[in-house]
Amino acid sequence: LMFRKIRIGMVGGGQGAFIGAVHRIALRLDGHYELIAGSFSTDLENSIQTGKELGLVKERIYETYEEMAERESNRSDGIDVVSIVTPNHLHVPIAKVFGEKGIHIICDKPLAISSEEAIELKNIVENKKLIFALTHNYTGYPMVRHARSMIQKGDIGSIRVIQAEYPQDWLTTKAEDNGLKQAKWRTDPKKSGIGGCVGDIGTHAFNLIRFMTALELDELSADIHTFIEGRLLDDNAQIMLRFKGGAKGAIWSSQVAVGNENNLKIRIYGESGGIEWRQEDPNYLFFTKFGKPTQRITRGSNSANEEANNVTRIPPGHPEGYLEGFANIYSEVSRELSAYINKQQYDKSNDCYPNINDGIEGMKFIETVIESSKNNSKWISF
Repeated sequence: LMFRKIRIGMVGGGQGAFIGAVHRIALRLDGHYELIAGSFSTDLENSIQTGKELGLVKERIYETYEEMAERESNRSDGIDVVSIVTPNHLHVPIAKVFGEKGIHIICDKPLAISSEEAIELKNIVENKKLIFALTHNYTGYPMVRHARSMIQKGDIGSIRVIQAEYPQDWLTTKAEDNGLKQAKWRTDPKKSGIGGCVGDIGTHAFNLIRFMTALELDELSADIHTFIEGRLLDDNAQIMLRFKGGAKGAIWSSQVAVGNENNLKIRIYGESGGIEWRQEDPNYLFFTKFGKPTQRITRGSNSANEEANNVTRIPPGHPEGYLEGFANIYSEVSRELSAYINKQQYDKSNDCYPNINDGIEGMKFIETVIESSKNNSKWISF
């Protein structure tokens, strides 16, 4: 069998964009993909320049994503999968067009701007039997995988309390008025959807809880707030969670917490042990068995388990994290894509990258948070 690289196209990620470049590094890291087509910007000049810099041939740099989907799906050497790295409001419209053409999808988060829209996409994904991945990149971190495996094995006992937080400070002032592209679209409900900080980073904290613990949310009570006058979306969210089975949790996400860059942190306490992990120091996981001293488990060391080592590239002590987290999702998807392309049997049982259902759940989370907050933080079932 002739194995070839997976042909990937990208929509979004033109010059001046942030996340597109991150995805391009991630998809190249393990050598499974070849970027061969793109519609990088609604501004054709930007798109052409971006494509040129990436070494794409002229006829595969497209003016619109619709044209790209149409032309690529008709080529014998067309793309196998599309990476969607645009602002949120375009995720589903683009994914639908490529999905209808039978092209697999890797999409940045959050999935959509409403759960109805997300469910419409799910129908296409299922009808066309497509592979769909949502890049909640923190699920790809080795120590997150280690913690997930420990929890599954019962190392901390049944879970009682979860504290997750994701504070940043970059929107402490009205950055959207100073021409900062990232701030502009992220604070615009037409492009970002109904959630500001809760959609951008609160969903990461929620997704991480679900990924690590597999606990199902029963109901939540939320208080979201906009501290910056004139800002159209929330910039701080405090959310209480009740899980099925009795565990309690809380999420705090904020973009006005001065002194925080990307300080995502999660602490999980069971009846016999506790776990703590911090994204800004991702090589270490802290595990405490009740009555025993806290253990520091190090990525890449003898203390790390198989689940962590499977997604580890470099020796302990070297920083490994953000880009590799994305790359781990791309690599997991590549195995499935490769089997699909080569018409081979594929065992999905070890795959744990976020999928369309996680995307729908993320949308439902945003909507429930906003509904609760509008109703004076009333408990709302999930």
